[in-house]
Amino acid sequence: MPLQATPPAQVAAATATPIRAQYGWGYAGPDGEGVGTLSLLMEPTSGRLIIELHGPGERLLLLEGDRASGYHLLVPRQNLDQRATTLGQLPLPFLPQVASVEGLLKLLRTGEGPGMVVQKKDTQGPLKLHWKGKDARGKDQQVWLDRKRWEEGR
Repeated sequence: MPLQATPPAQVAAATATPIRAQYGWGYAGPDGEGVGTLSLLMEPTSGRLIIELHGPGERLLLLEGDRASGYHLLVPRQNLDQRATTLGQLPLPFLPQVASVEGLLKLLRTGEGPGMVVQKKDTQGPLKLHWKGKDARGKDQQVWLDRKRWEEGR
């Protein structure tokens, strides 16, 4: 079941501006290991979301869309090109399943979510996150996120 969050109207009142964030990531799972950069643009009021996951020399994942028009997920290495009306209908191969942009924002701001552990935090929230879960085949996988940038507004 996707991670639920505060209702959009309450989040909109608290966060009416776009959020740009960037994380270093590390992955270990049945398909091997990897490192790279995770970049996000989140606009909770519209549900707009752009996520890019990069590894050395290539874009591994692109997710973009909004609440009104739906979301589009591209994972070139897996020949995955999937569209959905809600974020919760798409598999996020590197984080716990979230139902909405608000859910993702809550996950990154608080570190709360299935299999998620905050390893280090500062006044803005989690600096280092560790997620342990299962992939689509039921195999163990782990992801480490290290916040490099967090900007609200602009």
